Amino acid sequence: MSLPPCPKCDSQYVYQDQNQLICPECAYEWDPNQIEEEEAITAKDANGTELNEGDKVTLAKDLKVKGSSMVMKIGTKAVIRRIQDSKDHELDCKVDGVGEMMVTAKFVKKA
Repeated sequence: MSLPPCPKCDSQYVYQDQNQLICPECAYEWDPNQIEEEEAITAKDANGTELNEGDKVTLAKDLKVKGSSMVMKIGTKAVIRRIQDSKDHELDCKVDGVGEMMVTAKFVKKA
């Protein structure tokens, strides 16, 4: 029996408990028989432009990398992999020359 991936984190390790499906990675529970209208998580860049997953962005200012002496320079390019509902860092990005990084949306501009 094939179960659908988790709608929150796309984990494949979903299991069924009675009529609920449960994701062990993010602890999200949902009923597959109910049709939900998901509220799309949105983020806006420094100019107020709405950002989506897969968008290419550039840094609008120099940013220090927390826990490191490295600084990401203004104009560094990145690709948004996922947008999360978080207070601090909304964008899960792949940053050129740095790798995977969480970035705050107000410090980027859509390219």
